[in-house]
Amino acid sequence: MKKWVSLVMIVASVIGLAACGKSEKSTESAADKKTVVVGLDDTFVPMGFKDDSGKIVGFDVDLAKAVFALTDTKVKFQSIDWSMKETELANGTIDMIWNGYTVNDERKKKVTFSDTYMKNTQILVTKKSSGITNVEEMKGKVLGAQEGSSGYSVFTKQAEVLKNRVKDQDATLYASFNEAFIDLEHGRIDGLLVDNVYAGYYLKQAGKLADYDLIATPYAQEDFAVGVRKGDTKLAKKINEGFKTLKENGKYDEIAKKWFGDEAASK
Repeated sequence: MKKWVSLVMIVASVIGLAACGKSEKSTESAADKKTVVVGLDDTFVPMGFKDDSGKIVGFDVDLAKAVFALTDTKVKFQSIDWSMKETELANGTIDMIWNGYTVNDERKKKVTFSDTYMKNTQILVTKKSSGITNVEEMKGKVLGAQEGSSGYSVFTKQAEVLKNRVKDQDATLYASFNEAFIDLEHGRIDGLLVDNVYAGYYLKQAGKLADYDLIATPYAQEDFAVGVRKGDTKLAKKINEGFKTLKENGKYDEIAKKWFGDEAASK
């Protein structure tokens, strides 16, 4: 009997310690770390991408470094599968999603967002040779989009804009916009639903801007923000304070001009 009681007490203690450990872990904030990990799609120009030497660069990269430099915090950038971004965050593989990450209701259920730091729109890109100059002319055509993107999300939710028009009432999905643009160039898709900040920069750098039409869509303007683990308000606050400081001291404008020139994104 004594042995049985002792065994029960040991098991109870182990469970208690495990519960305490879990509770303590759930209250930890990445804001207290000396090095934080940013998850990103390393093909999303000009926000976060690999340059010709393989180094991760971009507007969001420079902005993240500047924000955390204010508190002497180091930043590590981790390439991730964009369709798995919230899972990576929840699992602790990364501490935040910072890569042209659009705020929407579905994502609010999974992450805690920082303040908005940039505006964006979803546009339709077509080859000038296709003759497609508006969304109405996509009827029966093949559309491309990135898997897990905000563009594909609004595409499915606001079916009257494009979904009900295009072939099979769905889009061909790609892991990255780079792959999608290759298919667009070779005529395997007729149009690409893509972030305006990406399309303009990508085509300009490729010297192909004159070959494509960047078509406005009825989709609402989007907010770019940083996504941190659900409930980590301490980290979100740290990032927000960093945004405020960088906008006040002119560093934000300096970074924006570096990547967007005189057409720096609205704040």
